[in-house]
Amino acid sequence: METKTINQMLAEARFFSTMPPSHIATLAGCGKLVNYKAGEFLMREGDAATTFFLIRSGEVGIESYMPSFGPVSIATIAEGRVAGYSWLFPPYRCSFDAHAITQVHAVALDGACLRKKAEADNELGYQLLSRFAEIMVQRLQTTRRQMLDLYALRNMPEGMPDVE
Repeated sequence: METKTINQMLAEARFFSTMPPSHIATLAGCGKLVNYKAGEFLMREGDAATTFFLIRSGEVGIESYMPSFGPVSIATIAEGRVAGYSWLFPPYRCSFDAHAITQVHAVALDGACLRKKAEADNELGYQLLSRFAEIMVQRLQTTRRQMLDLYALRNMPEGMPDVE
């Protein structure tokens, strides 16, 4: 069985695929391997945002709690994708819950370490920011669509047939 280094895992991930090898090596220096059992939380909405995760295997559910509806699913993150971007922006608080749907193996990258390295290397900072901006736009669009759907359901006149 081949054992891969964190550097190799990052280099193989689509999220990092066009980054220079020197940047990937820098990122790997901030990483560690982590595992979560199904049902465990990787992040909780409102908690300190200290980490982002490259999912190596398993599925992670991204959710937000809405008082009228309870937890609302935003996205499901699977192998090769990343979860967590709030470590990039003050006040460094998680914007969503992230929990393991199945057993999850991931690379956890330390946000404080990455911020320090990005401040010292503007190109690395730009590479990270541009990649995370894309994820943030995707999640914002997904959340907006889901909120519109929930609003429509909540404001449906009585007597209207349910749509299946």
